Amino acid sequence: MYDLIKLPYQYNALEPNIDEKTVLIHYERHHRGYLNNLNRLLEEVGYKGNYTLLELVQNIDEFPMNKRDDILFNVGGVLNHNLYWLSMSSEKNIIPNGKLKEAIDNEYGSFENFKNEFIRLANLLKGSGYTFLVVNREDKLEIINTPNQETPYVYGLTPIMALDLWEHAYYLSYQNRRSDYINNFFNIVNFKEIGKLYEEAIQKK
Repeated sequence: MYDLIKLPYQYNALEPNIDEKTVLIHYERHHRGYLNNLNRLLEEVGYKGNYTLLELVQNIDEFPMNKRDDILFNVGGVLNHNLYWLSMSSEKNIIPNGKLKEAIDNEYGSFENFKNEFIRLANLLKGSGYTFLVVNREDKLEIINTPNQETPYVYGLTPIMALDLWEHAYYLSYQNRRSDYINNFFNIVNFKEIGKLYEEAIQKK
Protein backbone atom coordinates (compact mmCIF):
# COMPACT_ATOMS: atom_id res chain seq x y z
CA MET A 1 0.00 0.00 0.00
CA TYR A 2 2.13 2.91 1.29
CA ASP A 3 5.87 2.65 1.92
CA LEU A 4 8.14 4.14 4.57
CA ILE A 5 10.20 7.04 3.26
CA LYS A 6 13.94 6.51 3.22
CA LEU A 7 15.69 8.27 6.09
CA PRO A 8 17.80 10.99 4.43
CA TYR A 9 20.86 10.34 6.64
CA GLN A 10 22.42 7.66 8.83
CA TYR A 11 20.98 6.93 12.28
CA ASN A 12 23.94 8.60 13.97
CA ALA A 13 24.07 11.65 11.68
CA LEU A 14 22.22 13.96 14.08
CA GLU A 15 24.48 13.36 17.07
CA PRO A 16 25.12 14.86 19.56
CA ASN A 17 21.78 16.67 19.23
CA ILE A 18 19.75 13.48 18.77
CA ASP A 19 21.42 10.16 19.52
CA GLU A 20 21.63 7.17 17.19
CA LYS A 21 19.45 4.88 19.32
CA THR A 22 16.65 7.43 19.49
CA VAL A 23 16.64 7.91 15.72
CA LEU A 24 16.71 4.16 15.12
CA ILE A 25 13.82 3.39 17.48
CA HIS A 26 11.84 6.44 16.41
CA TYR A 27 12.11 5.66 12.71
CA GLU A 28 11.98 1.86 12.69
CA ARG A 29 9.36 1.34 15.41
CA HIS A 30 7.25 4.46 15.88
CA HIS A 31 7.19 5.84 12.34
CA ARG A 32 6.94 2.39 10.79
CA GLY A 33 4.23 1.52 13.30
CA TYR A 34 2.01 4.36 12.12
CA LEU A 35 2.56 3.29 8.52
CA ASN A 36 1.73 -0.35 9.23
CA ASN A 37 -1.40 0.62 11.17
CA LEU A 38 -2.53 2.89 8.35
CA ASN A 39 -2.04 0.21 5.71
CA ARG A 40 -3.93 -2.32 7.84
CA LEU A 41 -6.86 0.05 8.40
CA LEU A 42 -7.08 0.86 4.70
CA GLU A 43 -7.03 -2.80 3.74
CA GLU A 44 -9.87 -3.45 6.19
CA VAL A 45 -12.09 -0.93 4.38
CA GLY A 46 -11.20 -2.18 0.90
CA TYR A 47 -9.20 0.89 -0.08
CA LYS A 48 -7.63 0.57 -3.54
CA GLY A 49 -4.67 2.92 -3.03
CA ASN A 50 -5.75 5.67 -5.41
CA TYR A 51 -4.84 8.66 -3.21
CA THR A 52 -1.62 10.23 -1.99
CA LEU A 53 -1.27 10.51 1.78
CA LEU A 54 -2.36 14.14 1.62
CA GLU A 55 -5.37 13.21 -0.49
CA LEU A 56 -6.37 10.68 2.16
CA VAL A 57 -6.71 13.57 4.60
CA GLN A 58 -8.60 15.69 2.07
CA ASN A 59 -11.02 12.85 1.24
CA ILE A 60 -11.47 11.35 4.70
CA ASP A 61 -15.28 11.71 4.38
CA GLU A 62 -15.25 8.87 1.85
CA PHE A 63 -14.24 6.36 4.53
CA PRO A 64 -16.54 4.66 7.05
CA MET A 65 -17.37 6.90 10.00
CA ASN A 66 -16.12 4.38 12.56
CA LYS A 67 -12.68 4.24 10.90
CA ARG A 68 -12.06 7.92 10.19
CA ASP A 69 -10.46 8.89 13.49
CA ASP A 70 -8.04 5.96 13.37
CA ILE A 71 -7.16 6.62 9.74
CA LEU A 72 -6.57 10.32 10.38
CA PHE A 73 -4.47 9.58 13.46
CA ASN A 74 -2.22 7.17 11.59
CA VAL A 75 -1.97 9.10 8.34
CA GLY A 76 -1.08 12.12 10.47
CA GLY A 77 1.57 10.03 12.17
CA VAL A 78 3.09 9.17 8.80
CA LEU A 79 2.90 12.68 7.31
CA ASN A 80 4.18 14.37 10.46
CA HIS A 81 7.13 12.00 10.78
CA ASN A 82 7.96 12.33 7.08
CA LEU A 83 8.27 16.09 7.54
CA TYR A 84 10.11 15.80 10.86
CA TRP A 85 12.93 13.77 9.31
CA LEU A 86 13.15 16.12 6.34
CA SER A 87 13.28 19.10 8.70
CA MET A 88 16.71 17.99 9.98
CA SER A 89 20.09 17.49 8.37
CA SER A 90 23.50 16.01 9.17
CA GLU A 91 24.85 19.35 7.94
CA LYS A 92 24.81 21.48 11.06
CA ASN A 93 23.76 25.10 11.59
CA ILE A 94 22.09 25.77 8.24
CA ILE A 95 20.34 29.14 8.15
CA PRO A 96 17.48 30.29 5.89
CA ASN A 97 18.18 32.13 2.67
CA GLY A 98 16.36 33.21 -0.47
CA LYS A 99 12.58 33.51 -0.44
CA LEU A 100 12.27 31.72 2.91
CA LYS A 101 14.60 34.23 4.58
CA GLU A 102 12.59 37.09 3.07
CA ALA A 103 9.35 35.60 4.37
CA ILE A 104 10.80 35.03 7.85
CA ASP A 105 12.13 38.60 7.98
CA ASN A 106 8.80 40.00 6.79
CA GLU A 107 6.76 38.04 9.31
CA TYR A 108 9.07 37.99 12.35
CA GLY A 109 11.56 40.80 11.76
CA SER A 110 14.63 38.55 11.84
CA PHE A 111 15.68 34.93 11.96
CA GLU A 112 16.55 35.29 15.63
CA ASN A 113 13.02 36.53 16.41
CA PHE A 114 11.55 33.62 14.44
CA LYS A 115 13.74 31.10 16.28
CA ASN A 116 12.82 32.54 19.67
CA GLU A 117 9.10 32.45 18.84
CA PHE A 118 9.28 28.87 17.58
CA ILE A 119 11.09 27.81 20.76
CA ARG A 120 8.63 29.73 22.94
CA LEU A 121 5.60 28.07 21.36
CA ALA A 122 7.20 24.63 21.41
CA ASN A 123 7.75 24.96 25.15
CA LEU A 124 4.07 25.85 25.60
CA LEU A 125 2.82 22.59 24.06
CA LYS A 126 1.15 20.40 26.67
CA GLY A 127 1.52 16.63 26.39
CA SER A 128 2.36 15.02 23.05
CA GLY A 129 2.27 16.75 19.69
CA TYR A 130 4.23 18.89 17.27
CA THR A 131 5.31 22.44 16.62
CA PHE A 132 5.02 23.31 12.94
CA LEU A 133 6.03 26.12 10.66
CA VAL A 134 3.21 26.34 8.12
CA VAL A 135 2.17 28.37 5.12
CA ASN A 136 -1.36 29.60 5.78
CA ARG A 137 -4.17 30.39 3.34
CA GLU A 138 -2.78 33.90 2.80
CA ASP A 139 0.66 32.50 1.87
CA LYS A 140 2.09 33.81 5.13
CA LEU A 141 4.27 31.91 7.58
CA GLU A 142 2.73 30.86 10.88
CA ILE A 143 3.98 28.78 13.81
CA ILE A 144 1.40 26.46 15.35
CA ASN A 145 1.14 23.59 17.83
CA THR A 146 -1.02 20.53 17.20
CA PRO A 147 -1.80 17.72 19.65
CA ASN A 148 -0.94 14.06 19.19
CA GLN A 149 -0.68 13.26 15.43
CA GLU A 150 -3.00 15.97 14.15
CA THR A 151 -1.73 17.27 10.82
CA PRO A 152 -2.04 20.95 9.82
CA TYR A 153 -3.44 19.81 6.49
CA VAL A 154 -6.83 19.26 8.15
CA TYR A 155 -7.03 23.05 8.61
CA GLY A 156 -5.96 23.88 5.06
CA LEU A 157 -2.44 24.78 6.22
CA THR A 158 0.72 23.54 4.50
CA PRO A 159 3.40 22.40 6.97
CA ILE A 160 7.00 22.97 5.89
CA MET A 161 8.90 22.31 9.15
CA ALA A 162 8.08 20.00 12.03
CA LEU A 163 9.42 19.43 15.53
CA ASP A 164 8.21 16.18 17.12
CA LEU A 165 7.48 16.73 20.81
CA TRP A 166 6.37 13.22 21.74
CA GLU A 167 8.58 11.85 24.52
CA HIS A 168 9.95 9.08 22.31
CA ALA A 169 11.61 11.76 20.15
CA TYR A 170 13.95 12.88 22.92
CA TYR A 171 13.59 11.00 26.21
CA LEU A 172 16.54 8.60 25.93
CA SER A 173 18.99 11.49 25.85
CA TYR A 174 17.13 14.37 27.45
CA GLN A 175 14.75 12.72 29.95
CA ASN A 176 12.65 15.59 31.33
CA ARG A 177 14.83 18.30 29.76
CA ARG A 178 12.52 18.85 26.81
CA SER A 179 13.56 22.50 26.51
CA ASP A 180 17.16 21.41 25.81
CA TYR A 181 15.93 19.17 23.00
CA ILE A 182 13.89 22.05 21.56
CA ASN A 183 16.87 24.42 21.66
CA ASN A 184 19.26 21.85 20.16
CA PHE A 185 16.85 21.14 17.32
CA PHE A 186 17.94 24.43 15.78
CA ASN A 187 21.50 23.10 15.44
CA ILE A 188 20.27 20.55 12.88
CA VAL A 189 17.29 22.23 11.16
CA ASN A 190 17.50 21.72 7.40
CA PHE A 191 16.53 25.15 6.11
CA LYS A 192 17.60 24.18 2.59
CA GLU A 193 14.81 21.60 2.41
CA ILE A 194 12.37 23.84 4.27
CA GLY A 195 13.10 26.63 1.79
CA LYS A 196 12.25 24.29 -1.10
CA LEU A 197 9.01 23.27 0.59
CA TYR A 198 8.13 26.92 1.17
CA GLU A 199 8.59 27.80 -2.49
CA GLU A 200 6.56 24.76 -3.57
CA ALA A 201 3.76 25.76 -1.18
CA ILE A 202 3.44 29.33 -2.43
CA GLN A 203 3.67 28.26 -6.07
CA LYS A 204 0.69 25.94 -5.62
CA LYS A 205 -1.54 28.74 -4.41
